[in-house]
Amino acid sequence: MRNEKLIPFEVLEKAVAKEPEAIHFVLCHYRGYIKYRSVFQGHFNADIQDRLEAQLIKAIFQFRFDR
Repeated sequence: MRNEKLIPFEVLEKAVAKEPEAIHFVLCHYRGYIKYRSVFQGHFNADIQDRLEAQLIKAIFQFRFDR
C-alpha cells in the first residue's frame, strides 16, 4: 500500500532535473501547508505565499541525491 502523503521518488528526480510539470506537482503537494503558513496576524498574505513558494523551488534546485 502506497503512502499518499509522500511525493513519488520519480517526481522528485524530475523536479530536481528542473522539469516544470514535476515542480508544479511538488508546489501543489505543499500548497495547503504554504497557505497555512502564509497567514499573518489572522489574515492571508500573498507576499508570504510567494516567498515560501520561491524558497521551496530554490530548495528543489539545490537538492542532491548523492549525499
